[in-house]
This record gives sequence, structure tokens and C-alpha cells, in this order.
Amino acid sequence: MNFAGDRQTPARPGCHAPDVGTIGFLHTADAHVRAFRTILAERDPRLREAHLVDTGLLTAARRDGVEAVSASVEDRLRRLLRDGADVVVCTCSTIGAQAEAVGRAAGIPVLRVDRPMAEAAVRAGRRIAVVNSLDEAAATVHPLLRECAAEFGRDVELVDVECNDTWSSFEDGDLLTYATGVADAVRRAVLGSRERVDVVVLAQASMVGAAPLLRDLSVPVLTTPRLAVESAVELVVGAAI
Repeated sequence: MNFAGDRQTPARPGCHAPDVGTIGFLHTADAHVRAFRTILAERDPRLREAHLVDTGLLTAARRDGVEAVSASVEDRLRRLLRDGADVVVCTCSTIGAQAEAVGRAAGIPVLRVDRPMAEAAVRAGRRIAVVNSLDEAAATVHPLLRECAAEFGRDVELVDVECNDTWSSFEDGDLLTYATGVADAVRRAVLGSRERVDVVVLAQASMVGAAPLLRDLSVPVLTTPRLAVESAVELVVGAAI
């Protein structure tokens, strides 16, 4: 199965120490490359990076189901390994669980972007607001949150905050309108609820721009990119020690 929009961004040249390691990123949107590159540079500039963008993976997963893209996901993961990746971060929440499963079967270290966020969320409180702009993303993050809650022995209540009408702005590249729409939906849900939520999770990497717009909320707002990069860095640097 061939997908449009499949391309790779080479690792950054420069004075990075080659023996520290490389983090690979599998994206389904071009906008994620800059975001994750910036976070990694801030976190540990010694690390190299490799990015592969395949916009067609998300399109096919939404149309045919995530299992239909398994072979293509494995192919993309192997490409990143050939580029030197010590671990691959799948930055798409919709295909993240499938990427993890494919990685386990193929012996490829894969970190789904929302796992560190889910672990942090269940530690932060019982009542979790789960924000999503794609039904497919919600369908994958809910089981993940419950899985993490079970692992930590926590009881959680998941409160959906849907903002599907904002997704078209992201697809059009209008990130400001998208972030504003997501933030507005969160604010309405959190401030309009009779029951307080303990933590808000922005379930998709695309939503990272909404977090600064929600600093005035009285509850933590968690995003996936920075927490995922933190975990990936720990995996790579820890293995190099």
C-alpha cells in the first residue's frame, strides 16, 4: 500500500556527539517536525534526530482502520532504524498503539507519543478531561489511560471534551485558529462543569499550541510532545551510559 506525503527529514548536522544516540520520529503531519525538533534541541542538543513524515498513514487509518496500515508502519519504522534511530517516537495518537504493537513484534523500540502523558495524568488525579479533535484519537487514548491507571492502581473517570469541528483548521495549516478552538472547547468544558476535573490532557500532539492559552486554568494541562521527548531522551541516554 502506497501513501502520499511520505518523506524524510535528515538528522540535523552540527556538533552533536554521535555516540549519544539518535531519536527517530514518525509523523503524520509536517507541522510536527518543527515542534519536536525544537523540544529535542531544548532538552538535549547532543542527540541526533531523524524525522519521517507520512501524511497518508493517518488518512488510511481513518478510512480503513489502524490494522490496515500495519505493514506500512513497520516499513517506516525500519527506515528510521536504518537512519540510526535508537528509539522511534510515533507522534500520531491515532496509530500510536498500532505502532507500539508493530514495534514489539518486530523488535523495534517504539514509544507512542501519548503514553508518558497518560502516565502523568493518572498520577495527577482521578477525574481526567480528555480533549480530542478526532474520534479515532479518543478511541486509542481511552484504553491507554485505563491501562496506565490499572498499572498504577488508580481509579479514574474520563470526561470527554470533543472539538472535532476544529480539525479542519489543522489540516488547512491554520494552527492559530486550531489552537484557539481547542482552548475554547476546554475552557467551556472545565469552567462549565459542576464537577471539578483534576487534570486536562490534550490527547493529540497537534494540540500543543493550545496549552499556553490555558495557563489561567486552575488545573494542570498536559500535552504529549514534551513528555514524549523527555521519555525518549531518558531511554536513549540511559542506554548509552
